[in-house]
Amino acid sequence: MKIFVESIDQGIWDSIENGPYIPKFKKNGSFIAKPWSKWTNDECKMAKLDCSAQNIIASAFDTNEFFRVSKCKTAKETWDTLKAAHGNNEPKEAKSKSQARRKRR
Repeated sequence: MKIFVESIDQGIWDSIENGPYIPKFKKNGSFIAKPWSKWTNDECKMAKLDCSAQNIIASAFDTNEFFRVSKCKTAKETWDTLKAAHGNNEPKEAKSKSQARRKRR
């Protein structure tokens, strides 16, 4: 999934791993979220990466997986929920049908 997403845009994968981009500005020594109406075009593009990430992840779901994450608000939250449900993200070794048959005998 990481390779697929990064092939589209590395910013999308960053959103999955680190959460959505939220434009902020400094006020009285602290950073607060900018009102949507004050976002620049570049900030809008960066914030949209999370929507793209959610769309890509959801496109890979069957109905059961969709319902598992349907209340998630961000791509990171969705990804973290899936990781918790399915364990680590280490690739599983594929077994051929003949190997599986031999083990059953």
